[in-house]
Amino acid sequence: MSGIETLYPFLYEGGSDLGAVLAEVRRSTEEKAAEIAALRESLAEDAADELVACARRITASVIGGGRLFTFGNGGSCTDAQDLARLCVRPPDGARPVPATALTGDVAALTALANDVGFEAVFARQLAAFGRPGDVAVGFSTSGGSANVLNAFAAASRAGLATVGFAGYGGGAMAEPGTVDHLFTVPSASVHRVQEAQATVSHVLWELLQRALDGRLDGLS
Repeated sequence: MSGIETLYPFLYEGGSDLGAVLAEVRRSTEEKAAEIAALRESLAEDAADELVACARRITASVIGGGRLFTFGNGGSCTDAQDLARLCVRPPDGARPVPATALTGDVAALTALANDVGFEAVFARQLAAFGRPGDVAVGFSTSGGSANVLNAFAAASRAGLATVGFAGYGGGAMAEPGTVDHLFTVPSASVHRVQEAQATVSHVLWELLQRALDGRLDGLS
């Protein structure tokens, strides 16, 4: 079995038996749903204290006039843009937070990629726009994306706080001194990692809202 058959074996193993194919699709869907639910539940428990600490740090930045810069590649880019959008245009009743997705300026992104190198597309923007007290938030399913790691290094040099989202075992992001706050999704599935990262980033935003309103009192 090769090619697309390896991705969706149940479409081929059942032959023309539609009932068997639909049953396998149902089983596979239920299995994946249970897997991500369990993963989200374990993350909520394991990362609770770090999420609260990170929310407090971002709150201090925002109160002091700082802003968030988010970045990532591919699906992680989507998560980064989603977090920035949620901060800038939150649901009714929530407080806006200044945030910028570094993938939003296509002209700057392509100029840096073409003239300097793709590994510098985020680092150069942080060097230009970041100020001490700002927060750099990077997403990478592997934890080893070169342009994300370079951005963290540039952010640290410029005095920004750093927040990383990674999968697997954390990759290079998990090395000491790489980021101030790290949230690792312990899964080897890119799909599960990105689904869980989206959840964790939204929980972080909710905690940030609570902290801005002074409603984190009593939490560690």
